[in-house]
Amino acid sequence: MDFGLIFSLQVPPGSGIPWQEPYQDMLTCLPRAEELGYTSSFQVSHHAQKDGLCPGPLVACAGAAAVTNTMRIGTGVLLVPLYAPLKLAEDVVVLDNLSNGRFIFGVAPGYVASEFEAHGIPREERIGRFEEALDLMTLAWTEETFSFNGKYFNVPETRLTPRPVQNPHPPIWYGVSAPGSLRRAARRNAIQIMSPRHGPEELIEHFAPYEAEANRIGWEIPERPVMRSVFIAETKQKAEAIAAPALNYLFTELYGAASAAGDRVLKSADGSVITAKDQVGFDTFKNRYIIGDPDFAIEQLSLYEKAVNPSEVSCWMHLPGIKGSDAMSSVELFAKEVMPHFKKNEA
Repeated sequence: MDFGLIFSLQVPPGSGIPWQEPYQDMLTCLPRAEELGYTSSFQVSHHAQKDGLCPGPLVACAGAAAVTNTMRIGTGVLLVPLYAPLKLAEDVVVLDNLSNGRFIFGVAPGYVASEFEAHGIPREERIGRFEEALDLMTLAWTEETFSFNGKYFNVPETRLTPRPVQNPHPPIWYGVSAPGSLRRAARRNAIQIMSPRHGPEELIEHFAPYEAEANRIGWEIPERPVMRSVFIAETKQKAEAIAAPALNYLFTELYGAASAAGDRVLKSADGSVITAKDQVGFDTFKNRYIIGDPDFAIEQLSLYEKAVNPSEVSCWMHLPGIKGSDAMSSVELFAKEVMPHFKKNEA
C-alpha cells in the first residue's frame, strides 16, 4: 500500500491565517514528504467558497510538480463542467510535460449549486457537460488533428501540442459515487477515487457497480485509491485536540452544508441523511477519518485494507486551520511509525 498527501489550501474565516500560508506550507512539506516515501500529492478544489478552498488546482499542481521529482501530482478533483474543455486539455498536457509524466487528472461533475451559479453554468447540465468535455479532451490528446461537434461544445478542425508525455494521455480518475457515473468511469477505463466523506460501508457499496461494469467489459482495474482525513500525534488525545476543530469545520461547512441544501447526500453513522449543519460534529463521522496515535492509525488502515484493498491511501493532514508545523509533525510521525507496517506486509 502506498501513501500520498492531500492539500485543500483553506483558510477558515476568523482563523487569522494569511491566505498565502497554506500554499507555502504545501511547498515546504512536499520535498520532505517525497524523501519520507510519500508517493503522491493531490489538490482538492472548489469554487466561490468563503475559505479560499483552492479554486486553481492546476496552478497549485504546477507548484507541487516544481518542488518534487518522483511524486505523482494530481487534482483531487477538478470540476470539469466549470471549464472550457479545449483550454483545459491544453493546460493538462502542459502539466504532464512540466511534471515529466507524473500528472493524474482527477475529475468530477461537481454538485454545489452556488459554484454553478457563480460560473453561469446550469447545474442540471453538469453530467452532460462533464462527459462531453472528457470526450473532447481525449480526442484532443490522442489525435494529430481533430474536430468536435457535440451538444455543448463545438471545435473546428485543429490540433493540440505539445503531446502528452503519458501514453495515450494522463490517467483520468473519477470522483463520483452515483451508480451510473461509476459505470461510465469503468467504460472510460478511469480510476475511481474513493471520497473522504464516505464511510467504509459506503465505499464498498460504491465500488460494486464500478467493479461489475469493469468485469462486464473485461477491463482489469489497475488501482484502488482511497482518500481519508488523517492526523496522528504521540497520543490520541493530542491528535483529537488539534484535528477535531478542523474536521468539525470541514464536515459542517462543506459536506454538511451541501447535504442540508440538497446538493449532495451526506449520511450519518446510523444511515440517516444530514438535513441541517448542526447535525454534524466530530463524533458524528468518526468512521470517516483517522485521528489518533500511530497504533490507532495502523488499526484503522488495516480495516480499510480488508474492506476495500486500497492500492494507495491519500492522507488529508493539512486540514483547514491546522498549523503547518503541526501538519508536518503528523506527516513525519506517520512516515516513521505507520507506513513501515504496511510496507513490511507487502514484502
